[in-house]
Amino acid sequence: MSNFQIAIDGPSSSGKSTVAQAIAKKLDIIYIDTGAMYRAVTLAVLQDSIEVSDAERVKKILPTLDLTFKRSDEGIQEMYLNRQNVSREIRSDEVTANVSEISAYPFVREKLVEDQRNMASTHSVVMDGRDIGTVVLPDAEYKFFLNASAKVRAKRRFDENVEKGLSNQTLEEIEKSIIARDHYDSNREHSPLKKADDAIELETDHLSVEQVVNTIIDHIKK
Repeated sequence: MSNFQIAIDGPSSSGKSTVAQAIAKKLDIIYIDTGAMYRAVTLAVLQDSIEVSDAERVKKILPTLDLTFKRSDEGIQEMYLNRQNVSREIRSDEVTANVSEISAYPFVREKLVEDQRNMASTHSVVMDGRDIGTVVLPDAEYKFFLNASAKVRAKRRFDENVEKGLSNQTLEEIEKSIIARDHYDSNREHSPLKKADDAIELETDHLSVEQVVNTIIDHIKK
């Protein structure tokens, strides 16, 4: 096949990144973790002690940030901020609590969308986020929207945090946070979370990662 684009959208903790990474590996194409890029910008803002509400200072720091992806020796894709591996740091509770506000800035989105489109213009890619099929890659050949209940997504996040030792939040706190973020992301003025009209929606409450991956690849092969 010639170069093609796969867009995967969905709310927080719906499994987008895990599924996208697995698809990239199976199809031997590039995975662009857009969420990690926004998290890296958020981390940079917090590390510089900038208030996330200070739009001018956030805008000023953007040109100084070098965001790249590298694959580890184990085949895991990692996020680098100014040549530093920040794959663990960008998953902290503090970054999670502030990334939606940073992502909502039009100038942040414009910069990162431009970077993402440039990456997708020369390679076959799979990209996940909240507005990939509607804004970033509206002409993508394949579009999917992953969804799951807030309760299931909270349990996934809780288990992941326990495994990585990243959080002291309770399951109930995580579920409340996910519900709040869903509302914020769906109602923000710029590039809100939305299913593309031509996207295939998959409810993943009772599906394993492997089942979701195989379903998507089956659709692509058709």
